[in-house]
Amino acid sequence: MNKKTLMVDMDDVIVTGNFLNVVETFLDKKIDINTVKSYYLQDLIPEEQKDAFWQYIKDKEFYKKASLLPDCYDVLEKLNKKYNIYIATAYIWKNDEAGIDLSGNLLKEKYYFLQEKLPFIKPEQYIFIINKNMLNFDIKIDDKPSNLDNANLKILFSAWHNKDLPLEEEKKYHRVENWQEIYELLK
Repeated sequence: MNKKTLMVDMDDVIVTGNFLNVVETFLDKKIDINTVKSYYLQDLIPEEQKDAFWQYIKDKEFYKKASLLPDCYDVLEKLNKKYNIYIATAYIWKNDEAGIDLSGNLLKEKYYFLQEKLPFIKPEQYIFIINKNMLNFDIKIDDKPSNLDNANLKILFSAWHNKDLPLEEEKKYHRVENWQEIYELLK
């Protein structure tokens, strides 16, 4: 019997990153994530501070202090016995105007984070990619709706930036709030 394929996004689905903390520290203010409408938290940086921000973050290690979301480890470990799981994550991140390219650092950090935190998922199951739409899977779990194309079951992981989808778009997805809901759906 062939196992179904399952693509899981990394950022804001598997892991809570340290990026919001970095933005808050740079701006020296607390941000209510529920009021943020942009997908990209760097959009919160005022235009006149963007170059300084890119310089500020170029040596940050975003995944050193990152942690798995609650129940993620246990659920993925169980699902790994039933599905062929692949972690698909973006790593290209650069600002050409400031001459900063964080891509290599992010690729390395994400790779080692996955190895340490999810040892039962092999590196052969990591997909480092920008355009997840070119991937065909039976099931996709992501917080960005446009990344869910080319899947039979599209699971939208709730995040600050996808809370206010138009009703017609919302109908395309099965929305989940946490990993226990994913387990109930896929067990």
